[in-house]
Amino acid sequence: MSNSTETSVTEFILLGFPELCHVRGLLFGSFLTIYMVTILENLVVMVTIRASRRLHTPMYFFLANLSVLETLYTSVTIPKLLAGLSASARTISFSGCLTQLFLFLSLGSSECFLLATMACDRYLAICHPLHYPAIMDSRLCLHLALGAWLGGFLASCMSTALISRLRFCGPNVLNHFFCDISPLLQLSCSDTATIEVLDFVAALAVLATSLLATVISYTHIVATVLRTPGAAGHQKAFSTCASHLMLVALFCTTTIFMYARPHAISSFDLNKLVSVVYSIVTPLLNPIIYCLRNHDIHEALAKLHWAPGPS
Repeated sequence: MSNSTETSVTEFILLGFPELCHVRGLLFGSFLTIYMVTILENLVVMVTIRASRRLHTPMYFFLANLSVLETLYTSVTIPKLLAGLSASARTISFSGCLTQLFLFLSLGSSECFLLATMACDRYLAICHPLHYPAIMDSRLCLHLALGAWLGGFLASCMSTALISRLRFCGPNVLNHFFCDISPLLQLSCSDTATIEVLDFVAALAVLATSLLATVISYTHIVATVLRTPGAAGHQKAFSTCASHLMLVALFCTTTIFMYARPHAISSFDLNKLVSVVYSIVTPLLNPIIYCLRNHDIHEALAKLHWAPGPS
């Protein structure tokens, strides 16, 4: 029996953005700035939620988890992209490529599940406020967050295992800035038809489950808010939910475009553009959309800023 994991390719070359080589310095500065701002934003959110007892609620617990996910998510791709832009260090080992793919898919899937969990949390808080404190206790919140992380891990295991069984005979140039499924399938010398279908089913299962939970939750939320005119507290909560919907729409539409389709897009320039949106731009915008515009976060930040230091 032949070994299906045997490969003659030991490393890949990440092509990046060769069509923009004349502005490599500008690209490096832009991506470095985006990366640093993204990390700083999420650190501010995590520290603020940790330090403010007022923010020790289920919603902000999930937001803190989202900030951790976003920090790791961007760190999987951008540092390697920066290395390629700065010193033309564009090679990545075969095992390193699979590791990057696994981490990227795992964190992305976990974010989908976490966003769905946050939608369900808002549904309980707005539609069942009297029962909410008893239902959404700290133990359940912890289990839900762990479930989102574990769900992402398990979802990415299948896709990565399928890719690892492909044979790569050469060439080894990936027309992308990180190891993603579509460019790897294009380089394989194995029959990828079955794997493409299985990967499509896996991606659709993750995205459909998350979107279904989100849509159902917000349908009930909108109905509750419309049935309760003049409820200032509900209107404030719905404002927060609107930010959540913006975040979900931005993240899910781009990931659906990339992964929940039975065949790879032929234009890798379009692939890379969409990938920049959901892997670099969206994590930059998420803390601004969801947290840093939040009144409770602003108050907590102000109190931390003006808190007296140790004497």
